[in-house]
Parts: sequence; structure tokens; C-alpha cells
Amino acid sequence: MKISLCLIVKNEEEVLGRCLESARDFADEIIIVDTGSTDKTKEIAKLFTDNVYDFEWINDFSAARNFAFSKATMDYQMWLDADDVVPEKSVQEIKNLKKTLSDDIEIVTMKYVLSFDQNNNPTFHSTRERLFKRSKNYQWIDPVHECIPLIGNLQYTDIEIWHKKTKQEVASTRNIDIYKALENGGKEFSPRQLYYYARELKDHNQTEKAIVYYEKFLATGLGWIEDVITCNHQLAIEYKKIGAEEKVLPTLFKTFEYDIPRPEICCEIGYYYKEKQNYNQAFKWFDLATKVGKSDNIGFVISDYSGYIPNLEACVCLSFLGEYQKAYDYNEKAAVSRPHCPSVNQNRNYLKAFMTN
Repeated sequence: MKISLCLIVKNEEEVLGRCLESARDFADEIIIVDTGSTDKTKEIAKLFTDNVYDFEWINDFSAARNFAFSKATMDYQMWLDADDVVPEKSVQEIKNLKKTLSDDIEIVTMKYVLSFDQNNNPTFHSTRERLFKRSKNYQWIDPVHECIPLIGNLQYTDIEIWHKKTKQEVASTRNIDIYKALENGGKEFSPRQLYYYARELKDHNQTEKAIVYYEKFLATGLGWIEDVITCNHQLAIEYKKIGAEEKVLPTLFKTFEYDIPRPEICCEIGYYYKEKQNYNQAFKWFDLATKVGKSDNIGFVISDYSGYIPNLEACVCLSFLGEYQKAYDYNEKAAVSRPHCPSVNQNRNYLKAFMTN
């Protein structure tokens, strides 16, 4: 099995070389599609491949990715973004996959790691479609937050791709501008587009309009279950922002209809009671977040919600309840994943003073 690595890029001179260097050992072909760079992106790309193409930007990421895929000639197409990195462990795993992948597999997923803790350990990841059998002619859909539907014979893997920004980015309006242009043009959004437009509105602090679109998404009854759960979680947070407290708990509890309680939902319920100074009830939910079993979640996963966050919050609740030894024990559990965290050290010193009296 051979791989065509396909990227769409624009003004990525700071990161493109790093990305391609990390992937060159497993890529049998590299396809670079430039959508209008004004820096040295194309010059860097040509150090790794002769397959560098120009594509006029038409506010449609899917169109650009489909163009890149159309240039591939190998057995499978694989996508990366320019600010992605393939760690060495994953390089070896992909090399092994090339030798062992069954010919009837049409899509391979990999973990997409989006953030890291202070020790560079992954803390936030999603499962993304990553490799596609070229003979099946898979097509990207949606002009922004583009994807390829998971239809076909799938193989899920734990291979990690790291999304590594080199600096703090200024919030871009590119995605929301695309959605607004579609909205103004009378576009009828699919359930998935409703959901991602709501997310963009939320990210740009347009809370009330975000709520409208989250509610529209849920009302379709057609969303992917992972998006539905995440939508309810975020919708509860948005309700809290506008003071609609009566809607917070029902919205969070709605997620229990779809799967076992998720740690992030348990934590959010814990926050609800903590803010009302009902520390006993809050503690129970934070404690539950540390104990619920793992579901078959292939959506966004924030590992801190299972360990660091609920243990730290449980510590705070117990200290308010005067249970200092128990609070100390939970703080030490939080320290397992964040041993040098200032909050952990502050709690430790604070609680020791009470425990020695």
C-alpha cells in the first residue's frame, strides 16, 4: 500500500517544512495545493515535491481539498494541515500500517491531538478520517469545517497526528464570514452546518445567535450523536451566560439519553451546584466524573475532565465542607497529571495548615 499525502496551504512558511519533514518517511507522494500564498510557502514545498499546484480560492475548503485529492496517484490519499506534525512513533505506526492494512479497508481514522499539557502530553483530541482508498473516489463536503462522511469499511486506529501551532493566533473571522455569506445568500444549512455555524458564533461571542443555531441543530433530530452530546454541553454553558438557569440542568441531563454520563457533563453539573454553593452535591458530580467508565466516544475528548479537573474541583468542594484530609487526597490525585500546577501546590500548602492543627 502506498500513500499520497495531500495538503492545501496558504502563507505557511513558518510551519510547512516542519510538517513535511515529519511525514516524508512514509509518504510515497506529496501533493501541495497553494491557494494564494504571498510568502515562501511554495518555495519550501518544492524542496519536498515537484507536485505543487495553484488553486484559486473560492471560499470553499472542500473544493480545494478535492482538487488536491484529484492529483493523487497512489493507493490511498491522506490529508494533513501545514501546522500538523507526525510524531516519530506515529511515523513508525503508519509504516507498519502500510504493510498490514487489509485491501478491503476504505477509510482509516487516526487521533487528531489538538492541545497538550505542560509536559507535552496530549490533553484534547478527536477522531478524524485520515486515509482514504483512492479507487473509491471519496469527496470532501461542506465549504468550511469540511469532512468526508464515514461511509465504507473503516479501520479505527490510535495513531496520533499532532496539531502544533507555533504561536498564538489572532482569532480569524474567515470561517464565520463564509457561513454568513452562505446565510445571506439564502443557503439552507444541513444539520452539520447548523452545528458548526453555532460553534463559530459561540467562538465569536455572539451568544444569543449561537443559541438559536444550536437549538436549530438539535431540532432537526438528524445530528451525529457526538455532535448532539457536545451541542447540549455547550448550549447549557450558553444558557448560563444569558441567565437562563432553568434550562441548564435539563439540557445537560438530556445527554444521558445518548450515552453513559460523560466526564465533561458531570463536571458541568458539578459547576452548576458549586456556583450555588451546594458543595456537597457539587462534590458528588465531580467525584462521578473521575469514576465513569469510558464510552466508545470518537468525538472530541478532553482527558483533563476525567482526572485533573474533577479531582481539583472535588478538593475545593471538600475544603468548603471542612473535610480537609479528604480534600488533600483529591488534590494529590490531581497532582498525578499536573504535579507542578500552581493550583495543586497552593491547595497542598493551604490544606496542610488545617491538617496540622
